[in-house]
Amino acid sequence: MTERTRVARVRALLARTDGRLDALVDAGLRRARAHPAPWWLVDALFLAAAVVDAVLDIAGATATEVTVSVVAAAALVLRRRLPVLTFALTMPALFFGSGVVAASVALFTLGERTDRRWLMLLAAAVQFVGFSGFVVGPPQQLDEIVVSVVYALIFALGPLAIGLLVRTRADLVDRIAELRASRSEERRQAAAVALSRERALLAREMHDVVSHQVTLIAVQAGGVQMAGRDERERAFARTIRQLCVVTLQELREMVLVLRASGGTDRETAPQPVLADLDRLVAASGLETEVAVDLPDTLPLPVQRAVYRFVQEGLTNVRKHAPGARVRVSGRLHGDQVLVDLVNGPAQAERLELPGSGLGLIGLGERASLLGGHLDSGPQPGDGFALHLRLPVEHRPGVPVP
Repeated sequence: MTERTRVARVRALLARTDGRLDALVDAGLRRARAHPAPWWLVDALFLAAAVVDAVLDIAGATATEVTVSVVAAAALVLRRRLPVLTFALTMPALFFGSGVVAASVALFTLGERTDRRWLMLLAAAVQFVGFSGFVVGPPQQLDEIVVSVVYALIFALGPLAIGLLVRTRADLVDRIAELRASRSEERRQAAAVALSRERALLAREMHDVVSHQVTLIAVQAGGVQMAGRDERERAFARTIRQLCVVTLQELREMVLVLRASGGTDRETAPQPVLADLDRLVAASGLETEVAVDLPDTLPLPVQRAVYRFVQEGLTNVRKHAPGARVRVSGRLHGDQVLVDLVNGPAQAERLELPGSGLGLIGLGERASLLGGHLDSGPQPGDGFALHLRLPVEHRPGVPVP
């Protein structure tokens, strides 16, 4: 066996060992995340470590040093509910007793449970001074000062950084759970909308085509019943006509069921028109400038599309640009209806949640059914614009939800 072969085998063995160790650690981390330790066990471990730290230095300590050390260890019981008070109770032991573990745990808790940044920085500064030994203790040489500063920085920034990391991870886990629930709800709503549309189309087809054909059969059967050549022929026509009446009644009930379960109740209720835009804008709570100059003689599907366009645009502004100023304009240009909705930059904190985009897709489909189109895109200054273009005359025979 040559030297090169032995080196290659050693490298391969090290690579396999490294891979197995990584897989073992990953499995352990996954198990720890899937089965986290209960909070009381974590607090018990922290408390035990603080007590051990205080007991180890109790020999030769004064009564004051023992008291502040015991108080610092016992204060950890309050760390989840009163993190600031817990930190304050551990500081005397850091300066005058033995409270290194208790002070570090208290600073970690501040990073994990406190929103006030200035308080965290102040606590880290106090911790730094306490660990460096500049307040109490004998004068230090230059090399001792350097070592003290390094250790003080580690003990002042380390627990705080770990606490912030734990809190950030918890926030991310909650946000991911919210995103998953939001996406699941969006998928469910999209499926419900698709099912509703299919049922609505089926109900229309049954009402407009099937019922029409059955009615014609009933009319023809009635004519045969009146002009039949003999009683047998008239009885046969009467039976056909009665069956048609029963079928029409059952068909009517089926259409009502489909409309109710398919979400088409909104089509039997009064539909929004241009006259409802002012109420929609007022209810949005946004600073909106409206300049819509469209006649109320437009076809109802066009008016309904304009209303839904403005409604979706205002909803998107509230969601993605809270507090932004909005301008809604509409006019006739030749044989086209032009409607624009433009918003400025957000004036409040945005909710950083991804949208499904189904709203704009639905508006585009509605515009396409009416023979028009929808355009959208960002504007200078972190704004956004929607542009709707529709022909004045709606094509007959095309259903628009």
